[in-house]
Amino acid sequence: MELVELLKKLTAAFGPSGCEGEVSGVIEELARPYVDEITRDTMGNLICHKKGPGPKVMFAAHMDSVGFIVTHIEEEGCLRVGRLGGIHPASVLHAPVRFQNGTRGTVACNADTDAAKLKLDDLYIDIGASSASEARAKVDVGDAAVYDTPLRDLGDKVLSCYLDDRAGCAALLLAMEQLGESGSDLYFVFSVQEEVGTRGAATAAYAIDPDYGIAVDVTIPDDMPGESRLGTTKQGKGAGVKVMDRSLICHPAAVEKLKALAGEKGIPFQTDVGSRGGTDAGAIHKTRCGVCSGALTIPSRYTHSSMEMAAKMDVLACAALVRAFAEAKLEKV
Repeated sequence: MELVELLKKLTAAFGPSGCEGEVSGVIEELARPYVDEITRDTMGNLICHKKGPGPKVMFAAHMDSVGFIVTHIEEEGCLRVGRLGGIHPASVLHAPVRFQNGTRGTVACNADTDAAKLKLDDLYIDIGASSASEARAKVDVGDAAVYDTPLRDLGDKVLSCYLDDRAGCAALLLAMEQLGESGSDLYFVFSVQEEVGTRGAATAAYAIDPDYGIAVDVTIPDDMPGESRLGTTKQGKGAGVKVMDRSLICHPAAVEKLKALAGEKGIPFQTDVGSRGGTDAGAIHKTRCGVCSGALTIPSRYTHSSMEMAAKMDVLACAALVRAFAEAKLEKV
């Protein structure tokens, strides 16, 4: 699979939290040649299993994206919305959006809003309707909308909505494609509802009961003007090997193994210590009696906006390190 074309397929698929069916279908088609079985659980997690005799290893990348959900339809035909995940009003104003049925519009705000004090309640989606009845013919309360921006290839980097976490999904798919012999029992989980509380990963991990859990997600880089030291990674410097974030302190054995494998295989990596955000590993590591958990990360700028940016080589480095961990000889911790 070629990375840019893979990311185009993944980022174009509709998949806000709680409505991941379309992106799940795309991933299933891409993953099927590389695993022994594919199942979905009650939550909607897509679980791709490559059987092996050794320890259970669960890799997780979330399929879902942030988005908007219609809460009210105004008499003027505008749609008031709530958030699905971390929507920041200042970064979504005038973003193009689409609904699953193809209805398109843009995010706007009340005419009398002070831009410096913008809140979600000030925002609405304008789909071009002139009345509530016209709007209801296209959209209903409870319908979800996502950003409607295509991927752009910038050379060494890509610019697209929903690299969080379709870039992580791409890394898992590439690792699956390239995977050699493994003594471990491998589960590649494409999880749901991460953006609203790592809900899918929690149930998948409980069912799988893994010995190791490795999340693959984006992280806040520290390489932009005026950066306030929220992260420790930089774009184009390789896979982030997470030490901690707000959701977990990674197990030392997982961190050490990932760093050792990167050194042995010549895979570029950097240490990721974050003061914000979290990953599916935050849910996995607390499963049952505990799981030896870590995370691999892709530095991504402008997260949760309609245009996120990531370096291609960071995605490829994450894929290579997932493969290395999957092929490594592992003992139960």
